[in-house]
Parts: sequence; C-alpha cells; structure tokens
Amino acid sequence: MEYLAADTRYQTMPYQRAGKTGLRLPALSLGLWHNFGSVDNFDTMRAMLRCAFDAGIIHFDLANNYGPVPGSAEENFGRLLALDFKPYRDELCISTKAGYHMWEGPYGEWGSRKAMLASLDQSLQRLGLDYVDIFYSHRFDPDTPLEETMGALAAAVHSGKALYAGISNYDGEQSRKAASLLRDLHCPFVLNQSRYSIMDRRIEENGLLQAAQDEGFGLICFSPLFQGMLTNRYLHGVPEDSRMAREAFLKSSALTEQRLTQITALNELAQQRGQSLAQMALAWVLRRDEVTSVLIGASRPAQILDNLRALNAAPFTTQELQKIEIICAGQPAFWR
Repeated sequence: MEYLAADTRYQTMPYQRAGKTGLRLPALSLGLWHNFGSVDNFDTMRAMLRCAFDAGIIHFDLANNYGPVPGSAEENFGRLLALDFKPYRDELCISTKAGYHMWEGPYGEWGSRKAMLASLDQSLQRLGLDYVDIFYSHRFDPDTPLEETMGALAAAVHSGKALYAGISNYDGEQSRKAASLLRDLHCPFVLNQSRYSIMDRRIEENGLLQAAQDEGFGLICFSPLFQGMLTNRYLHGVPEDSRMAREAFLKSSALTEQRLTQITALNELAQQRGQSLAQMALAWVLRRDEVTSVLIGASRPAQILDNLRALNAAPFTTQELQKIEIICAGQPAFWR
C-alpha cells in the first residue's frame, strides 16, 4: 500500500538549530544502530520509519558499519527510501559515518582521507542517494593528522556528497581543534555525536559541553537510556529476550546491586513526575541548551510512541535534579 505521510507530522515535534547553524533537527531523532540489519524483520523496520516520520522525526542516523551484517542498515534504509520516502527526501535529514571497521586492509577503518571518502561512496551506493545531509568522522584517529580527517570531511561537503560535516566520540579538546580546522576550510560543521545519559556523564567531564558553547556546534546524544538500563525493563530481573540476556553490547555484570538500587530509585522519581523511567531519562538529556537532539533506538513502533511522550514532560525542579544527583552519587560511570 502506498505510504502517505500524516498531515499532522509537524504539529507537535519541536525543532532546534544545531549550534549556530541553520540546520534544525527534531528533539528526538531515530538511530538505526540496532534492529535495521540483515537479521531483522523488514516489515517492522518499515513500520518504525513510518511511525517516526508521521510523528515529526525527520532525522535518521546511520553509519557504514551498522547491521549486522555491516552495511545492511544502510541497504535496508535505502530500500525503504525508494519504497516510501522518495517523495519526502527534501524533508529528511539523513546522516552516516565512517571510522569504525568496515572492510579488510588498512583503509577499512579510521580516519585517513582514502578510508573516509571511499566509505562515503559505498554508503551513498547502499542508500541509493546522491548525497547525505551529514557525514561524520565516527571516531578520533590518533594515528592520522586531524588536518587530513577534517580535510576529507570538507572534500565530501565541497563535492556535494554531503551538506554538513559532523564528528562523533571526540572529546572537548579534539572538538575544538576540529572546529577550527573546518572553519578554515569553509566547511559547515554542525554536530558532535556523543554518548550521554543520567548514568554516563563523560561529556560533562571531558570539556565537550563547554566546547560546544564556545565553538557554536550542536550536540546530538546517543544511548540516553544507558543501553536500556534506564527503563523498567530490568527492575525485576533480566528478561530472556533482552539485550543483556544475549550479552549484546550490554553485559549482565553491569547490573550490579548498587546499579539496580539506583535504577529503582530513579523509577520512583519518574513515577512521581507522571512519567516512565525512559521518558524521564530522555527529558533529562534534553533539558540542556547545548543538546540539539537525542537519538533513540527502537525495536517496534510502540517504543517510539512511548519515547515521544517525553516531550510533554514538565520542567525539572531544582529539587528533582538534586535528587537525581544524590541517587547517582558514588557509582562509577559505565564507560570507566
């Protein structure tokens, strides 16, 4: 059946500029890291993308290696673009990345000019597009001059294969240097994509928040639900069908007694606010002015709809924010 997007898709979603640029993104964006690979159900993917776009989520985030198998998320998204979203291409912001391992040999990962630009060409072919809206360096390469990696991003933009440049997993100092180089190259730099959640405060500690303010780029945050732990999913044990049970990106050893106590306390606070824990966790990340958008993942449309309710949250009171800090105090961050 032909897909016709909902006429109401722009009525409730807030949009915010990425730093000081003209690019505006929805408060919630959809990441395709999980559940869009070759092992996943195509009809479910289709239903999720339709649900997201109908709700005003116009930003879809990919990377060359998303799957499994690597590349299959881009291939599936490309099929769905052709089937459903071709008439809406100019309404969409589509991003992809290069930097993590994708193919064998010295050019299959990291940030050399050859690796970056070859990866972009492959991504465009899989997506069936002439350009992406944002092309990211997926991680800082300690063995390649930053001038070379940023030069590759600028080349992608100047060639018309990308409209904006982004970086991901760069700390504050690295981001400042990247911003300076891209400015000299007259390349529009819009976003740093980094992990951030109630339980993961690395961007508060590595200078990235201040760098975003000073340099005028936006932040788009992933893993706001702490790999699913900031939900009610693990309050009463580890479900058999969960990511933790499969030991997929989330080890069962992460759910310590202290962590469970914290999650339980946060869940009680969320209930007092009239929210689910997931909705409160999303609202907590979105409260910061530096954050342009928050990336959510989903395995079914109902999860997207549930996450969207975070946008209706009442502002946090000073007392609520203090209580969150007290709950989280003393627990080592997940990434350490």
